[in-house]
Amino acid sequence: MGKIIAEQLVDYLVEAGVKRIYAVTGDSLNYLNDAVRKDGRLKWIHVRHEEVGAYAAAAEAELDGIACCAGSCGPGHVHLINGVYDAHRSHVPLIVIASTINTIEMGMDYFQETNTYKLFDDCSCYNQLITTAEQAPRVIQTAIQHAISQKDVAVIGLPGDVSEMDAKTGNNAEKFFFTNPIVRPNNKELAEIAQLLNDSDSTTIFCGIGAKDARQEVIALAETLQAPVGYSFRAKMGIQYNNPYEIGMTGLLGQPAAYHSMHDSDVILLLGTDFPYDKFIPADCTIIQIDINAHRLGRRGKIDFAACGDIKDTLTALIPLLNKKESDKFLQKHLEMHEKTKSHMQSFIEDQGEENAIQPEFVAHTLDKLVARNAIFTVDTGMSCVWGARFITDTGQRELLGSFNHGSMANAMPMAIGAALAHPERQIIAMCGDGGLSMLLGDLATIKQYNLPIKIIVFNNRSLGMVKLEMEVAGLPDNETDMINPDFAMVAAAMGFRGVNVQKPNEVEPAILDALNHPDPVLVNIFTNPNALAMPPKVEWEQVKGMTQSMTKLMLGGKMDEVWETIKSNYKHIKEL
Repeated sequence: MGKIIAEQLVDYLVEAGVKRIYAVTGDSLNYLNDAVRKDGRLKWIHVRHEEVGAYAAAAEAELDGIACCAGSCGPGHVHLINGVYDAHRSHVPLIVIASTINTIEMGMDYFQETNTYKLFDDCSCYNQLITTAEQAPRVIQTAIQHAISQKDVAVIGLPGDVSEMDAKTGNNAEKFFFTNPIVRPNNKELAEIAQLLNDSDSTTIFCGIGAKDARQEVIALAETLQAPVGYSFRAKMGIQYNNPYEIGMTGLLGQPAAYHSMHDSDVILLLGTDFPYDKFIPADCTIIQIDINAHRLGRRGKIDFAACGDIKDTLTALIPLLNKKESDKFLQKHLEMHEKTKSHMQSFIEDQGEENAIQPEFVAHTLDKLVARNAIFTVDTGMSCVWGARFITDTGQRELLGSFNHGSMANAMPMAIGAALAHPERQIIAMCGDGGLSMLLGDLATIKQYNLPIKIIVFNNRSLGMVKLEMEVAGLPDNETDMINPDFAMVAAAMGFRGVNVQKPNEVEPAILDALNHPDPVLVNIFTNPNALAMPPKVEWEQVKGMTQSMTKLMLGGKMDEVWETIKSNYKHIKEL
């Protein structure tokens, strides 16, 4: 007896290196589910919400090069959208199976009908619907090849009736091609870049995720130019470790050295970055941009020279054309500033806080100190991103995943699920905000079902902390940002695994150590200071001014108790600014 299309799809996914399908099964997906069961080479991961499945698959794809999620017709695949958008904007190779209604019912406003073309077109590089058995192998192969080669989302629309059709052999290749070409600017462009750099007395290198695999080349370039090296959040775990030229991040989560270095430079060299915050990039210097994707060149600001190339390949060809700089005056100035910043940050770590107001900087530093050198961290968007950016350090082996481009809440716990399934040999640490965790709380049950030894660290500040700060910076009293949370430790216990509440600073290290030594999942619910300052230094003063404005409004409203609590919580850090 021959195979059906659902079984043919499984064969193709296995051939491409997919190991799991993250999905909630049902109706139009049932034949695919059964095909996975009978075949045995793939694992069906039963998440509680498809958004979680998409985020988990996106994390696996970023770590291992390809992954797959699926959603059944209508609401099932609509639930995928947020995680799929994140994968698309992060440029990770993700296969999405958008199962849908039977072909005979299409166009009739049938129960659970959606238009998969319109739904997924904005968050994919390939998006096609299979309607015949003859078409199926070509669409599947083309979709997977698109995902691999473009490092993007490929959507396969699969009607329920098509999935049970008898499979036909295609006339296309039944395998996939993982290419690794050498891509660099031409010799003339390289010579022009070299001339600009050779003529500069003060160059700053700024790296994005595209430079992550070129760390040694970036260090060699910095040594030649005596140039400080800044980086984006996504690039941190590739560029920071053992780099004597690094000066940290700039941007909303950054630190002053990289900001000032870029603004003091004659030339800024942007390597593999699509950094979106143009207000942090100066407009009065020469800017060179190099990126593997030429469509990104120039879209973030005034670029004086741009070239298309892989960063590792480009620097390998560029460095021999450069003159070794003799003076390190510019470099030392900004390295010293970075050292002062790190010393200043130490004061935030030393201030451990008090009962029910533990300093989150201290918590993140403690995590960084105790967690394995090859751990995988996931961070929720918001305050958890700030603490991850500033206090989790690279060891040359760690990974740090987040919704860095899409900026969605609730991503850390789902991404930890994908990371834990893909890499059971490594510690997986989910740095969750209470707001983010609450949003997709049900998938704690998924963690228990597969007994994934994830350590969930909840930075529980009882508020939508970043939104609260945004309102204060704007001079607005925060409104409806408070969180009336459940006891997260009891929720974890109800789900079937260990939960711990931490309310005093001296409980933080023992609780984290105990969690790390426990073989099963653990949730550590830490009551952090809701008024911890979190913005970069140039913005922090604006934040203080905004906070002053909001306190004025509170005083005019007669809410003096709230004013006093704000002053008490922030006095030490404001004084240090």
